[in-house]
Amino acid sequence: MTQIKKQLVLNKGSEKFIFRYPEESEGQLLDAFVAAANNPQTSFDWFDAAVLSFKLTQSLIGEADQILYKDLNDPVKTYHQGS
Repeated sequence: MTQIKKQLVLNKGSEKFIFRYPEESEGQLLDAFVAAANNPQTSFDWFDAAVLSFKLTQSLIGEADQILYKDLNDPVKTYHQGS
């Protein structure tokens, strides 16, 4: 069984949409956003899908930065030294 390690939450008025997903299944998560936006029985719409897609992208960028800069003391200063 795949262990759920991550989640994205969208508060929309009195509703709360929670998407829990295992690492490295972001593609399936995007598919779930599409399915939810296409479902007329929910108030989850394409704008909501876009907001959560943006949150997901920001999260992945943050993770990538941690991996890229984990061995550097000051990644911003090191990156700009060559300029």
